[in-house]
Amino acid sequence: MNEALGYFLIAWMDPGLIGLIAAGTLAGIYIGAIPGLSVTMAVSILISFTFKWQVNEALALMCGIYLGGVYGGSRTAILLNIPGAPSAIATAFDGYPMAKRGEAGAAIGLTTIVSVIGGFIGIGALALAAPAMSDFALQFHSRDYLMLAIWGILLVGSLSGESLYKGIFAGALGVTIGTVGLDPLTAEPRLTFGSMQLSAGISYVAAMIGFFGVAEVLSQVHDIKLKAVRQDVSKILPSWGMVKKYLPLSMRTSGIGVVVGALPGAGGDIAALLAYDHAKRSVKNPSRPFGDGAYEGLVAPESANNAAVGGAHVPMLTLGIPGDAVTAVIIGALYIHGLNPGPMLMIQTPHLFWFLVGALCLANVFLLIFGLTGIRVFCKIMEIPKPILLPLILVLSTIGAYAINNNVVDVYWMLGFGVFGYFMKMYGFQVAPIILGIILGPLMDRSYRQAMISTEGDLLAYFASFFTSPISLTIVVAMALTLITQTPWWQNWRKAKTA
Repeated sequence: MNEALGYFLIAWMDPGLIGLIAAGTLAGIYIGAIPGLSVTMAVSILISFTFKWQVNEALALMCGIYLGGVYGGSRTAILLNIPGAPSAIATAFDGYPMAKRGEAGAAIGLTTIVSVIGGFIGIGALALAAPAMSDFALQFHSRDYLMLAIWGILLVGSLSGESLYKGIFAGALGVTIGTVGLDPLTAEPRLTFGSMQLSAGISYVAAMIGFFGVAEVLSQVHDIKLKAVRQDVSKILPSWGMVKKYLPLSMRTSGIGVVVGALPGAGGDIAALLAYDHAKRSVKNPSRPFGDGAYEGLVAPESANNAAVGGAHVPMLTLGIPGDAVTAVIIGALYIHGLNPGPMLMIQTPHLFWFLVGALCLANVFLLIFGLTGIRVFCKIMEIPKPILLPLILVLSTIGAYAINNNVVDVYWMLGFGVFGYFMKMYGFQVAPIILGIILGPLMDRSYRQAMISTEGDLLAYFASFFTSPISLTIVVAMALTLITQTPWWQNWRKAKTA
């Protein structure tokens, strides 16, 4: 125990490591806030600079950028309705309506506090329950990941608009876009129409910037003469009473984030959506209707996606399996430094595990400090006159799309998706299910193929397997309940019961 505490405190006692973690967290917040500059990209670039460093120094910087970047995506989601990362899509549902009310400062302050709470819960789970959680994650089969992805699309389809059918259609459209490119098994081109540019697929970041950023700019043109909403930044830090009120919800959704984060490949985006769904279904008297600036709509996803950071480290450290894209890159960094992530890592190098826990805790402290600074500057964005702000957003969106692959084709995709998203909004379709479908499409494709291979192509055995596994059966029941609770007769029954 004393040895573990000593390893934990290494990051807290070394001034050089403290500086690296602080710099990484600050950089992560601002990188995460810029659509197109992903945390995965930042960590990938870092590897080339840090492969000659000591392993502790490299991991300290990566931990800071990882934790800061997950939180940073909420800034532009709240201020501009452009999620800086997929895990912030759910944050925009209620964050942007709050900014339109002039409450961007309160929204960012609240998300900072609950993000820190979620981060500590995730790190605590990593420290205390890593072996047990990794065993649970191993019980998920390919069919479970397929159903989990479909459930995620059903959830966002039911959460982001009034029509479940339009949400499902949008999600299916996103899955179709996400499968454009070469078949992962046969390398045959799919939906490329003979175009070499489409063989590499369509970047979900370009689509996300287009659907959220450009489409929002086009929508705002209708109201370009309206004066900008003045943001109230007199009280950024939420009161203790507010924190105490939402603490139970934050803890529950942080638990969701930890579990989903521990599932290999699931990530903070699914965790945030499941948490938002939990809040919408469990909170009987929200501060405002969900989608109209409810505080609960910020607490749930921001607690979950930061808690998922700790959860994602569990399969990485105990199994050598990445929990998300960032931990996949970190695994590569560990290999470069001569380490072998997996079951023997905690036995052979226990100091590394406890150092990572300590570095993540310290990064979370810096997240609280840096997250509550610079808010006034960020909020000034909402007060810029629209004739200036809208072209600026277009310029930043173009830069972000081009920065993905340094390819102008991504800019064309961004503009095309932006125009398409504008017309979808005009006809009552939500764009969030499309983005989630694009992200989850490859996972669904891969999981379905693996599941069919495991049953040797026997469809009867494939469908029967859903009822022989407790995990599969639970997900199927959850999907059925999601569909049932969105039907008109169920909603009318609920209204009659509460009347």
